[in-house]
Amino acid sequence: MLDVLTLVTGVAALLLAAWCGWAAYRDQPTKDWHFIGMAAVTLLALVQLVVGIVQLARGEKPEQGTTIFVAYLLGSLACVPAAAFMSLAERTRWGSVTVAASGVVLAVLEVRLFDIWRG
Repeated sequence: MLDVLTLVTGVAALLLAAWCGWAAYRDQPTKDWHFIGMAAVTLLALVQLVVGIVQLARGEKPEQGTTIFVAYLLGSLACVPAAAFMSLAERTRWGSVTVAASGVVLAVLEVRLFDIWRG
């Protein structure tokens, strides 16, 4: 895994969480700008998925097992888009809270991916 990509994705997820958390604090739903941020974070997770799959195809192996590594990669990719759809259904401050929570979850998943890869 690329350590820099993992770090950038985790930091971007935490920034998204803080931004949407601020919107929730101000009693605002998610806005178009938030969705652009969610798309950027999702793109980073997609790049990480592709890099992880390429490294597995080249014969590199995670320390704690390939199956769990791929499952965490897929979960990382699905985390923010799932919250985005949920925030569309809930057009109150709780939609922003949902996206903020997904940013924190994604950051934790990034730490776990690093741990799975390095052992």
